[in-house]
Amino acid sequence: MTQPMLEGFKVIDFTHVVAGPHATKILAEHGAEVIKIEPLGGELARLLPMQREGRSAYFIQHNVGKKTMALDISTKEGQDICHELIKTADVVVENFSPGVMKQHNLDWKTLKKINPDLIMCSISCFGQTGPLSHLPGYDWIGQSYAGIIDLLGEPGQKPVFGDIAFGDVSTGAHAFGAIVTALLHKTRGGKGQHIDISLMEVLFSYHEMGVQLYDTTGGQMLVQRSGSYHGMLAPVGIYQCKDKYLFILGVNHQWEGLSKAMGREDMFADPRFSDLTTMGQHKDEINAAIEAWLDSVGDIDRALELLRENRVPCAPILTLAEVMDHPHTKERGTVRTVSDPIFGDIRIPRTPLRFSEFPDTPNLQAGTLGQYNHEILRDQLGYSEQQIARLETDGVIASKNI
Repeated sequence: MTQPMLEGFKVIDFTHVVAGPHATKILAEHGAEVIKIEPLGGELARLLPMQREGRSAYFIQHNVGKKTMALDISTKEGQDICHELIKTADVVVENFSPGVMKQHNLDWKTLKKINPDLIMCSISCFGQTGPLSHLPGYDWIGQSYAGIIDLLGEPGQKPVFGDIAFGDVSTGAHAFGAIVTALLHKTRGGKGQHIDISLMEVLFSYHEMGVQLYDTTGGQMLVQRSGSYHGMLAPVGIYQCKDKYLFILGVNHQWEGLSKAMGREDMFADPRFSDLTTMGQHKDEINAAIEAWLDSVGDIDRALELLRENRVPCAPILTLAEVMDHPHTKERGTVRTVSDPIFGDIRIPRTPLRFSEFPDTPNLQAGTLGQYNHEILRDQLGYSEQQIARLETDGVIASKNI
């Protein structure tokens, strides 16, 4: 059997909820030994739904493949245990608010003295420096400050937000990429280093057009909330067909195909719709023509068929249930099943990273609270069973079958 790509790398994980755990989950899924350190009562994700026998499906999804310890890092003994583990670690990941790790003698300045080759990744909403760095932050807070939520919703109305953690998950993915890059640098003879990942900055990088437009036009072009249609390009947006919706993108060379699909070759020949700029100026007329065509077709499957015959990028707006039941999703195994000994079977998203040498998703489980306390203290740090029992009695470590 081929050795997992990250086997042999040891990660000490102080993360919670989504952004940090997503980064360490990817590391674990590709072979790294990830030791997750939680407070004695468990991290917040263990309290989130769905719950069964005190076990959280939310926690399971974001923590498969990790060895769990429950440790009071506010105590000197707890900090000493962390320091001993970090001496032989390759990576430390944390996503507390800046300053929390320093309160527990686990900050970069302290840890790099313990292990000069260490790579430490700190994930926070605003970064480790700056006027906002001390504030607590979550995905939607980062979206608000990054100018994301301002662009969501209908023009002239209150902005909206989606109940998805795309900021946290993408920040975790960025952190994973940064960690692996730093590990590659170290294997080539480089030093250990501290990585500062800001959720707000990750989200700000999603402005693929707005920043440079605002800058290069002296503020004359500002991307604004535009609702179902793109604010500058046409045709790009969400269109209605009877009681269903689909997304259509017909710019550039795809405009000819869309014109043919609608039986409106006259629009393709019209100089008002000859390039991106002129089409954007007449987007209301173009969007109205598409809506009228969809009304005449009256069936979303037929509309999609006509669009695809003419190579027009399009998609039905699917619900989550429809995505999970879609033949494409099923064939590619985009939804995977985790068999948890307490909760039972849970379907979760498959890791999107696919490698030809490692085509199968590893069969990993999430640990119960403090499940690996004894194993790690005994096998990695040489603690006796008596010493471990004393740590439990003194409230330094704990375990629970949740």
